[in-house]
Amino acid sequence: MIGIARLAAAGLLAIMAMGTARAEDALKAKIGVLRLSSSAPVFIAQDKGYFREAGLEVELKFFDAAQPIAVATTSGDVDFGVTAFTAGLYNLAGKGVLKVIGGMSREKAGYPLIGYFASNNAYAAGLKTPKDLAGKRVAMTQVGSSFHYSLGLLADKYGFKLSEVKIVPLQSLSNAAAALKGETVDAALLPISTARKLMDDGGAKFLGWVGDETPWQLGAVFASPKTLANKVLVTKLLGALARADREYHDVILAAMKDGVAPINDETKPLLEIIAKYTNLPVEQVVGNCAYIDPDGKLDVKNVDNQIKWLQEQGFADKGFDANTIIAKDFVKAD
Repeated sequence: MIGIARLAAAGLLAIMAMGTARAEDALKAKIGVLRLSSSAPVFIAQDKGYFREAGLEVELKFFDAAQPIAVATTSGDVDFGVTAFTAGLYNLAGKGVLKVIGGMSREKAGYPLIGYFASNNAYAAGLKTPKDLAGKRVAMTQVGSSFHYSLGLLADKYGFKLSEVKIVPLQSLSNAAAALKGETVDAALLPISTARKLMDDGGAKFLGWVGDETPWQLGAVFASPKTLANKVLVTKLLGALARADREYHDVILAAMKDGVAPINDETKPLLEIIAKYTNLPVEQVVGNCAYIDPDGKLDVKNVDNQIKWLQEQGFADKGFDANTIIAKDFVKAD
């Protein structure tokens, strides 16, 4: 009996040792991300263990604006960035210190994500729709940000000059929301997850969705050349994200109606994961589900258009285009 017990104990120790070895063999990676539904597949892959099953030990690092994620990826503070395109990101990529490796969120009609919001006073004074933003003070995170590009597309659509708009860069979403509530600006571009409490508290008025006005490729996955040198790491990470992209699309996005996802036995587990990482109740997440291509594809043509627009505005350096900044070994082009 003692011999059998010793064998059982030895077997248990061997199994534990194997588990420890496998954990030690896992490739470690840090991902810089915002607490927004536009990064839903990242949260799903982390919470459901898809990264772990791919042989990765992933740590999520949260930021309050897109540009700092690009800087952190370049400096090595994080290995991968998942966020919106910005002029700063493009300039870093144009210098060769960042590469785009996959698509993420898109502004698309019917999928509420980033909205135009007015202060109560400006709304009362006649700011009723996005096309009324000419001549107004508009808060956003940073000059050259995705919000700035969205406003530029809006100006082109309605025929007013972007220079007619007073851009107020406030560096973070929380600052922009506070300025809107405090009536120090007339309007702001904000994700619905940030703006919803403002509206619920009567602190802002909704004007329209960017996706309904001017659809475009909003977000991407990117990495530094140092990270890209580890092809096994990159391939594993993109594989786990692709698995989550597909699940998010097929379970949540496919079930959406009038911009809202239903809460049922199939969608609830994923909605709860998104709620957990965005610090929102599930009841708010359902109306805040960004569109993401089920195969993680990137709209390369639109990326090229973004770069050209930013270069024309003087926000991005000259001398590079979409082909320059894309890691073709990994990107699935749309």
